[in-house]
Amino acid sequence: MNKIKVAVFGCGAIAQRRHIPEYAANSNVELVAFADPNKERVEAVAEQYGGTAYTSYEELLKNEKLDAVSVCTPNYLHASMSIAAANAGLHVLVEKPMATTAEEGQQMIEAARRNGVFLMVGHNQRLMPPHVKAKEILDSGKLGRVLTFRTSFGHGGPEGWSLDGRDSWFFRKDEALMGAMGDLGVHKSDFIRYLLNDEIAEVAGFIGTIHKEGTDVDDNATCIVRMESGAIGTIMASWTHYRSGDNSTVLWCENGVMKIGAVHGDEVIVELTNGTVETYKVGAMATNEKQVPSGVIDAFVDSILTNTPPSISGEEGLRSLNVILGAFESQDTGKIVKL
Repeated sequence: MNKIKVAVFGCGAIAQRRHIPEYAANSNVELVAFADPNKERVEAVAEQYGGTAYTSYEELLKNEKLDAVSVCTPNYLHASMSIAAANAGLHVLVEKPMATTAEEGQQMIEAARRNGVFLMVGHNQRLMPPHVKAKEILDSGKLGRVLTFRTSFGHGGPEGWSLDGRDSWFFRKDEALMGAMGDLGVHKSDFIRYLLNDEIAEVAGFIGTIHKEGTDVDDNATCIVRMESGAIGTIMASWTHYRSGDNSTVLWCENGVMKIGAVHGDEVIVELTNGTVETYKVGAMATNEKQVPSGVIDAFVDSILTNTPPSISGEEGLRSLNVILGAFESQDTGKIVKL
């Protein structure tokens, strides 16, 4: 088969550190074009990787013959760009959160369906080796039913990650709509749904801006959730974990406890009630400091090559987004929100 021709919309940190180099490393892909309103930035990327630079994604779509695009732009542009690409007959990989409203998410799904293309959401937590191993262990049944859990994702904030530092769009509410919850919380709502093979039925959200001055997007959130199975747990997202980030999950089950990413070096630990302790060294999780391959780009390319719908579909992305939107509704109303 000919190489898949790909364009990337948005040339910020996630594009430069994950999408673009991972496409470049995939022998089945040809990077054809890039779009970003920052002319200097997009031209530098095009010069490094080959392909044509555009400051307008509409111009790119009009001029280039493509198979697929990655949408790596501020949150408020995800829906319009994804729909435009789908309407051009292209497969779409969109960064999380897939959209800023449930209505946008549904429109994206319908555009992909109408045009016979795939829509995949970049929820890379599902593909990280410790999480893959943890799901394998949980699905084996040895731990029995999950009773309670906590899952958290925190780092020092986008100023240490974005190419624009403290001037990043992440801190502008009109472009981001949501802060730590859109950046990190949606990853964890997606991961816990995937790991437990269960849906979140109810959510109570405690969300606020505690420490990041000069922004009105949230920098911290703790959500209490009840799964359809009855399991109860917490989802935490933070932009104020300044010294050491956290991407850990602990599950307390009928037959013991599983700790994921909680102890450095032993990525998965299973402590059974019979006294047995199992440790698994399966490879580190990707962090802002250590960019191990996400697996997302290869999975997207494989879906296209094999004509197999992606497992991290638009529908899955929307279910995970709805949890976050429900948490914001809970914070606003002071009530538990049923999903």
